[in-house]
Amino acid sequence: MENVVIIGAGAAGYTAAIYTARARLNPLMISGPIPGGQLTQTTDVENFPGFADGVLGFDLMEEMRKQASRFDCRTTSAVVESVSFQPGGPHVLKLDNGDEIETRSVIIGTGAIPRWLGLESEEKLKNKGVSSCATCDGAFFRDVPICVIGGGDSAMEEATFLTKFASKVIIVHRRDQFRASKIMVERALENPKIEVSWNSVPVEFLDIEQDRVTGLSVRDVNTGDLKTIECGAIFVAIGHIPSTQAFEGQIKLDEDGYIVVDDGGVRTNITGVFAAGDCVDRVYRQAITAAGMGCQAAIDAERWLESIA
Repeated sequence: MENVVIIGAGAAGYTAAIYTARARLNPLMISGPIPGGQLTQTTDVENFPGFADGVLGFDLMEEMRKQASRFDCRTTSAVVESVSFQPGGPHVLKLDNGDEIETRSVIIGTGAIPRWLGLESEEKLKNKGVSSCATCDGAFFRDVPICVIGGGDSAMEEATFLTKFASKVIIVHRRDQFRASKIMVERALENPKIEVSWNSVPVEFLDIEQDRVTGLSVRDVNTGDLKTIECGAIFVAIGHIPSTQAFEGQIKLDEDGYIVVDDGGVRTNITGVFAAGDCVDRVYRQAITAAGMGCQAAIDAERWLESIA
């Protein structure tokens, strides 16, 4: 019987591993085949405290991995296929390698993945001017036009934030009105640096041959006409997909699949099961906030285990 199993090896998972390992809980981390989460696919990270000159996303996660290993956190690269959670435990995790793990407590840090358009050119230009996080990457594109694809609150927020850096921001939306909240739309449309390309569907991200973003080809949904919007970066803001499929029917999820926790905390509706990071957080989605939630989950798990000892 394990004391605590951590599912996921991103900023939340590694932080939880460091704290629970230092608390002598002998944690087991289920990292999946590619540890490190979304940050391993990010180049320069300039907003994580402690790195004055920035740090590569992969290197940041590698340092977290080493720190967790230093305190003897055990790791398996398996994937959780299904779970059986019981209030108060024990909880059972079934892995894709055939193993079955029983544990007193669980910390879920499986994260979320950005929703992409699925274009080949989009994939090839990721981290070369194509991003899904304005807070992470906006400062790299100063004084150039920037496109934002989307029509919800996230797109409005990203576009408004990017006006701090861009010469102008063009919101590309497939309809003739936004689905974002009224106040977010008003804030965006009142900004003199924001333009809108209505009824526009992205066709191709330009330019693969130059290995960097130079523009966006879009098609008018009414006329079928093509046009090119010149820009130096493209931010895709069409939502995220939380990696919580394995927990459906076992813990409370909201309508979009995010794990529901107590207000301001990390406790799920199942006693002894905690959740942290982007599988919970639909607002901030930053490495530092995920790490903070991982700390919360570890401390709450430790205290809960003490209460049942």
